[in-house]
Amino acid sequence: MKVHYFAWVRERVGKTEEDVSPPPTVATVSELIAWLAGRGEEYAHAFENPKVIRAAIDRTHVPPDTKLAGAKEIAFFPPMTGG
Repeated sequence: MKVHYFAWVRERVGKTEEDVSPPPTVATVSELIAWLAGRGEEYAHAFENPKVIRAAIDRTHVPPDTKLAGAKEIAFFPPMTGG
């Protein structure tokens, strides 16, 4: 699956996107965040407060308990403000 990172999540991870193959035990967005956080210091820093991270699967905003099955891409970004 392709993972996209935006704003300060991108800055902390150090890349805009990557292809990942999480293990079969990673079934939800929140489990993917936890798995990514374990991939290194930069990921741990980017996902240190998972409650503020927003996600979109295939360009649709989703809550953390959303299943990943069938997802082609997922994007992670901080909360957005209006203006």
